[in-house]
Parts: sequence; structure tokens; C-alpha cells
Amino acid sequence: MVKYKTAVMLTTVFVIVGAFTAGQGGMKTLAGLTGQTGNTAFIVSLAAALTVTLMISLKLPASTSQAVLGSIVGMGFINGHLETPVLSKIFICWLTTPLGTGIIAFILYLVMAKIVRKSRIHFLLYDRIMRNLLILAGIYGAYALGANNVANVSGVFYQAEILDMKQALLIGGASICLGAVTYSKKMMLAVGRNIIPIDAFSAFVAVMSHSIAIHIYSKIGVPVSSSQAIVGALIGIGILKGIRTVSARNIYKIFAGWFFTPVVGMGFCLLLYNIFLK
Repeated sequence: MVKYKTAVMLTTVFVIVGAFTAGQGGMKTLAGLTGQTGNTAFIVSLAAALTVTLMISLKLPASTSQAVLGSIVGMGFINGHLETPVLSKIFICWLTTPLGTGIIAFILYLVMAKIVRKSRIHFLLYDRIMRNLLILAGIYGAYALGANNVANVSGVFYQAEILDMKQALLIGGASICLGAVTYSKKMMLAVGRNIIPIDAFSAFVAVMSHSIAIHIYSKIGVPVSSSQAIVGALIGIGILKGIRTVSARNIYKIFAGWFFTPVVGMGFCLLLYNIFLK
């Protein structure tokens, strides 16, 4: 329904808009976990980047939120200081992300399906409407992604006072866009094709559910996993359409990736600290 290049172009524009206009909450949350210097911010970011690269090479939907948080927690252990109330808040939001998005998708699918059935739209007009709705949903999703996940990229540099808030938001948003343009195709196909057989209507519901959930968490000020959100939405739709449509093998791989991502991020952080700073 939408070409890959179109999806990436829309992402690059609206991620930056979302990051710059609504990313402050998550930035302050991550900055409040533990103290950072320029050196430790570099270690945390490099550890998270290596973690995400490793997960993507294994074709697992990598959570940058989990990779960064695992790295920050590792640095918190090194510093001997970690704000546990903030960590608990983030952890609770992590747990509710796929479940909440799945529930939103379940309800939205039922409501939208009822509206489509009653409207009796001609199939040619239906295809045109669905394409436009998917583009709008993608724009909203990119905006929500930028608002929620920009802190993952530059939050530690804001905490270390290397970047001010505006610089951190702009550089973080632009960096997400660079990753989308150069390195996102495998993950886009993995999430878009390998979990459940998906049609245009299901795609619209999934992206809208993901976008709503991510936007809510950006308002709360907690960076959460966009990959968990979209997978939760797809599972919710899959359950509604029949559990046999859900690829259990791919779901197991995804959950394994989610479990190991923060652990690997923490491990890389401790390793890099011992190599470069100890």
C-alpha cells in the first residue's frame, strides 16, 4: 500500500518534528537515573549502539529503550547511585507497553471493522482510502516515535551537560532518521511480514494502536519500546483473527530479544568502562 521509500521519507520528517516539539519529558526521565560525565555518556551510548546492532544482525526487533536503559543501569552500578523510583516507573511502563497496545488494537479493530462493514465502500475507493489512512497513521507513528524515543539517543549527553535541551532533541531526532534511512529495512520487513499475515486494514489498526500507546507514554515522560508496541498491536490483531495466524516461532524470537537486550546493554557498558575508563 505504501512504498518503502515513502515510509522512510515520512519517518525522517515527522520523527524530527515529534522529537523537537514533544521529547522533553523522556529526556528528563532518563537524565534522572544516574549521574553522567562526557566519558560515561560516551560509554553508555556506545554500549547501547553495539547492543542494538547485535540484535538487528540477529534479525530481532531491537529495543533502543531497553538497550540504553540496560547501559545506564550498568553505569549506575559503577557510580554506586541509581534512582530506583525512576527505574521502577520505567519498568512498569515497559511491562504495560505490549499488553496495553494489544488491548488498544483489539478494541480499535472491532470498532473500525464495524464502521467499514456499515459503510459498504466500493473496493476501488476502499483501497484509496486505506492508502491515505496508512500514510496519516504512519505520520502520527513517526511523530510519536520521535517524541518518545529521542531521549534514548541523546538523553545521557543532556545529563552530562554536553548538549542543551534543544540540541539534544534536534541531534537525537536527526540520528533516528539517519538510522531509519540507512539501516531499517530488515527490521521493517521482519515486523511487517513475519508475525502475522497482514492486510491494509490490519496494518492501519496496528500502526494507529502503536502510535496512540507511544504518544501516551511520551506524555507520561517514559521512553518505551516502539518495537514492543507494534508487536503487541500485531499480536492483539492476531488473537482477534485467530491465534493460528500468529507465528509462535517469531514471537519467541522477539521475546528472547526483549529479555536479552537490557542484559547485553549492561554487559557492554561494564566491559567498555573497564577497557576505556578504569
